[in-house]
Order: sequence, then structure tokens, then C-alpha cells
Amino acid sequence: MIRKSNKFSRPHKLYDKIRIGDENKLVEEYGLKSKREIWKAEAKIKYFRNRAKFLITSDLEEQNKFFAKLRNIGLSVKTIADVLALNKEDLLKRRLTTLVWKKGLANSAKQARQLVVHKKISVDGRVVDVPSYIVFVNSEGNIVLKNKTIKETA
Repeated sequence: MIRKSNKFSRPHKLYDKIRIGDENKLVEEYGLKSKREIWKAEAKIKYFRNRAKFLITSDLEEQNKFFAKLRNIGLSVKTIADVLALNKEDLLKRRLTTLVWKKGLANSAKQARQLVVHKKISVDGRVVDVPSYIVFVNSEGNIVLKNKTIKETA
């Protein structure tokens, strides 16, 4: 059996009060299930930064391909400096649960997560049940509620 490697790395100092407070705010703001999701976003941003550092020496065509991929995800980058300035919140804003909530299909981030997990949300006509799904820019307008049977909370 092949062992899969982690897509994140845990913080070196587990009980850092400032970091824990910041992560708690992010969990509340974006309706995350666990802090592991924050660590995954950090790892993804770290990958983008390392890739940008590697591309400094490469030709302009390769850099533009990389920037186009990031712009397709919804990250506004034009230069390597923009990529190096990215943070985890930029990626968390592109998650399906966040966009469902910001679009007004759910009353809270937690409800948006529940709608996604219960297969009530479709993107481009396909049901997506992964809350951490990164929505592409061209698919952002096609996020719809599958059926309108949601109770209004008072």
C-alpha cells in the first residue's frame, strides 16, 4: 500500500496564543471545520510562492502561463511580487462555501458548508459536495441552489 503524504504541515509551535487566536477568527469567518483546512491553504500558498521564486529565472512565457492559472483560480496577480504577496485569506475567499455564503444562498458560513455537504449546491450544472472546492472565475456566476427547500431562520 502506498502511503500518501500530507498536503499540509502542522505549525512548529502548537500552543502559540497569537496564532491560535488568528486561526479561530478565520475558522469563524470562513465556516471551516478544523484548523487543518487553514494549514492546507497555507501549504497551497507556500507552493505558489516557491513556484514563483523558481520562475524568476525562467522565460516570460512560462511566467505568464503560471499567472494565467492563478488568475483562473481568482487570484489577482500580474507579477511575481503579487504572487509573493498572497496570503491564506486570498485562497480561503475562493472556496465554494465562502462564495455560496457571500452570494446570499446561505444565511451563514456554517449553513453554506452544510448546503454543500448535503449536495444542495451545483456549479456549472454539476453537484459539488466538497466544501473546499476552489471555484474558477468563469464558474463563479453559475453557482446555484439545487432546490429551494431551505427554511428561513429568524
